[in-house]
Amino acid sequence: MSQVLYIYMEQTRPGVNIDVLAPAWSRPLLQRMPQVRRAITMPLGHGQLGLRRRWQLGRQLGARQYDQAILLPNSFKSALIPFFAGVEQRTGWRGEYRFGLLNDMRTLDKQALPLMAQRFVALGQSPGEPLPQTLPAPSINADEERAKSLLDRFQLDTDRPLLALCPGSEFGSAKRWPVTYYAQLGARYLARGWQLVLLGSGNDRPVTAGVRDRLSSYTACVDLAGRTQLSEAVDLISRAHAVVSNDSGLMHIAAALGRPLAVVYGPTSAGFTPPLSESAVTIASDIDCSPCFARECPLGHHSCMQAISEEQVARELDFLLAKRARL
Repeated sequence: MSQVLYIYMEQTRPGVNIDVLAPAWSRPLLQRMPQVRRAITMPLGHGQLGLRRRWQLGRQLGARQYDQAILLPNSFKSALIPFFAGVEQRTGWRGEYRFGLLNDMRTLDKQALPLMAQRFVALGQSPGEPLPQTLPAPSINADEERAKSLLDRFQLDTDRPLLALCPGSEFGSAKRWPVTYYAQLGARYLARGWQLVLLGSGNDRPVTAGVRDRLSSYTACVDLAGRTQLSEAVDLISRAHAVVSNDSGLMHIAAALGRPLAVVYGPTSAGFTPPLSESAVTIASDIDCSPCFARECPLGHHSCMQAISEEQVARELDFLLAKRARL
């Protein structure tokens, strides 16, 4: 989603150079974004103050004489490094006692800017400047040669359509569509002659294993959770004929690759973090307590996800695929 900002800045600030300070895991993604000149690894983990280390990094970055630092997180900690670097213009939303650390502090109108991507782009504008009617769509590069090599390595048939399922979620269990539904959906497409790949991080292995176990009678189903680097997952998704996912990082990657994509929403909202792609469809229930934005279902019933049937997702995905075939 942050790439929308980078593209907008490149379009509106000719000759701009964009460096991005971000966690190490995001480096493979940033390297696939042509707008990013340099990906700088953030040496501290989430929640770590590390004041001395932030001061040291700030002083190092200060030597590069940046004109502006745009802070996408709203935390106090995120404002320290640009302040220590002495960046002339330090832009961000009001939040977490950042007075003095930011000298270009904006007040967020959440109703006027409901999408996270809109809020990012607004920070790249002058205060009060209207957003463009259409935001630029994210688009990351895939390595075609490595994609072919990965298909060979995992014995995936290039003559059969490939469905990628992304059933995990780092956010918490509330965002996960039930494993049984993913398995039912996978079985539907396997019976049509498709092949299936399960993608996710090492933390998603129990979830993907649950799907794979329910599809044990099929040979054309490969569980790759924890077996690929993020950059490899990008290249594999680029070769998928369709992707089904929860609201997750892999979902946004699939959207940025322009893959036909069906996304299941429950505790989060497509009105805040939608797939930024015309090749995507979102499915959500109309249960009263959704979206709650909780990591675990606070009521214990997980009805927002349970209410979305496998048949409903298959119907939406089939409609999307038929629509693309007519174009």
